[in-house]
Amino acid sequence: MFKALRYFGWPLLTGLLIALLIIQRFPQLVGLPSQDVNLQQVAQSSSSVVQGPVTYADAVVLAAPAVVNLYTTKVANKTSHPLFEDPQFRRFFGDNLPKQRRMESSLGSGVIMSPEGYLLTNNHVVANADQIVVALKDGRETLARVIGSDPETDLAVLKIDLQNLPSITIGRSDNIRIGDVALAIGNPFGVGQTVTMGIISATGRNQLGLNTYEDFIQTDAAINPGNSGGALVDANGNLTGINTAIFSKSGGSQGIGFAIPIKLALEVMKSIIEHGQVIRGWLGIEVQPLTQELADSFGLKDRPGIVVAGIFRDGPAQKAGLQLGDVILSIDGQPAGDGRKSMNQVARTKPNDRIEIQIMRNGKEKKLTAEVGLRPPPAPSATEEVQ
Repeated sequence: MFKALRYFGWPLLTGLLIALLIIQRFPQLVGLPSQDVNLQQVAQSSSSVVQGPVTYADAVVLAAPAVVNLYTTKVANKTSHPLFEDPQFRRFFGDNLPKQRRMESSLGSGVIMSPEGYLLTNNHVVANADQIVVALKDGRETLARVIGSDPETDLAVLKIDLQNLPSITIGRSDNIRIGDVALAIGNPFGVGQTVTMGIISATGRNQLGLNTYEDFIQTDAAINPGNSGGALVDANGNLTGINTAIFSKSGGSQGIGFAIPIKLALEVMKSIIEHGQVIRGWLGIEVQPLTQELADSFGLKDRPGIVVAGIFRDGPAQKAGLQLGDVILSIDGQPAGDGRKSMNQVARTKPNDRIEIQIMRNGKEKKLTAEVGLRPPPAPSATEEVQ
């Protein structure tokens, strides 16, 4: 028996190995599915995976012609010698000292919003400018005039008179998502039109101390001095924001840039064109957050509210009966848990409209009705500079 196994063992083992190789190579001979079919199916499924674009050139081609470079100049008076600034010197000679006129220049960007020649840019780009030169991507240059400005959102509307003007395609700033591709187009450092790419880093940024009304889009697309007033567009070339500011310790891009959403910018632009200014509702109050300590002292628990910290004399709020220390619980049925949002709600209300204000005073709830007034323009700064 042992001799028989020894004689037939190697041929049997060899035959078994050959059979396994044949089955692996031709599985259909024994009723198994073909590996070639499986490999083909894997290849087909791999090729169907959606991939992002390898270029954003089409978006740039669509948007870039409507983004312009702005060059502004203004005349500044400066004393001709540092000695004239000495307090002791001025004590004897007064303010009637020789002045030296100096031309100061600045640069920025703008966006052509309509074929009629209306442009959007930042107010700080054109504030106090004596002359504004607009340079188009196609090489044409012309002078622009200021239709109106809104320092509280840092926006300005310009007008140029040229034929065959390109205009940008308007996108939806309220539909953008964190992670969406963002392209910033502008004139950084005056080198000429430049495109940078990043993503939407955040939305609804506020309390930055930049403007009165803040609702910024944050992006890491490189924004530098000169980009102000330029376009922030999506991957399809649609305008989603007006580039406005950067957060930087060095003066250069740190990957934290801010743009005004186009929805807000269009509202401001429309009001300026129609009325020469932005029409906003106003109550004439200053508010502060309702802290936990204040809530406990007022007997409020788990209820949103804002505290009236100041009242303008003869303003709409005073005429409606609001008093210092009142806690505003809601305005026209909207909970007043955030002072910024509540004041923005009032600002969107048309002057002369009546709104209902629910308050808490001395532990008792009351309802007041106020007639919204017209928000007065902000007082001009004593020393404004074009940036």
